[in-house]
Amino acid sequence: MNINDNLTFNAGRLRNPKPALVNKFTTLASLALAATLAPTVLASENVPHRPYAQWADLPERGQFVFGLVYEESEAYHIWAAGKQYNVTVKPPDGESYGIDINQGYLALQYGLTENWALDLNVGATTAAWRSFSPAQQPESTTGLMDWSFGARYQIFNEARDTNSAWIPTLTFRAGAVMPGTYNESFIFAPGVRSAAIEPELLLRKHFGWPGLGGYGDTLYRWNRTTGNDQYIVAFGLFQQIKGWELDVGYRHMQTISGSDISYDPNDPSAINYPREVREINDSIEAGFSYTTSKHHFRYGFNTRTVFDGNNTDRKFWIGGSIDIPIGGKR
Repeated sequence: MNINDNLTFNAGRLRNPKPALVNKFTTLASLALAATLAPTVLASENVPHRPYAQWADLPERGQFVFGLVYEESEAYHIWAAGKQYNVTVKPPDGESYGIDINQGYLALQYGLTENWALDLNVGATTAAWRSFSPAQQPESTTGLMDWSFGARYQIFNEARDTNSAWIPTLTFRAGAVMPGTYNESFIFAPGVRSAAIEPELLLRKHFGWPGLGGYGDTLYRWNRTTGNDQYIVAFGLFQQIKGWELDVGYRHMQTISGSDISYDPNDPSAINYPREVREINDSIEAGFSYTTSKHHFRYGFNTRTVFDGNNTDRKFWIGGSIDIPIGGKR
């Protein structure tokens, strides 16, 4: 997958000529500098995160895992102050435009020991819409995503701890988030843009017939810059068949406090998107992956659709990933 080609956002069809491509990911040092200088604002939650409690499993000791993830979303409806609104723009050319996001990020992992691993997730994002422009002209913002890093400790491993049939693979992650560099005043900006601390607990457990199992993932995010905390809970089922895995589950994201979006469908450009918006959404996530038998490359496909919420947009996410392990000692 060529991330430079794919990062041309969906909103590129909003204007002519096409917007510039995001050419490459910057180094960690430049990210840290940009994050330090960036101002903050609350918007749509969008921290890089692997689905289906994948982080419950650790790389082998001394193993690097190089992951590459591409995602895009579109939304044609929003919820504001408990009501749902259609924000689709249909100009004479026959196209339909909503709120679009395209992004890609590197997902890096390293196995320190049998029970400890580190991860770093950093990339670029772009968002665009016509819906809230007075003349329905395209508006967009592009920059570094909110990026994250963490240390994971695997408390139990169901493949090793075989004294009980009830023991799952259970992992604790101590994570942190740093703000990106997109426009903080952009309506439905692709991220909260706040430094944060996020403890997280992940589990995966096989049960029933061979290959069947369940997963759970819960985290609490202290947004240190903005003071508007969030929590995320996800759980679901997986089925493994040789190198394949099928996944389906439910995800709930909630901001603890904040204000409602003020929206008048008769004058969309007068939308009031507060600095401390209280975003809540419920979504269904589903996907599949395939791991090769020889080199253990993992190819993944993922979707997530928001079906209910408040002060959020009704996104449909779709994306692909590849994870390449290098080295390691069992």
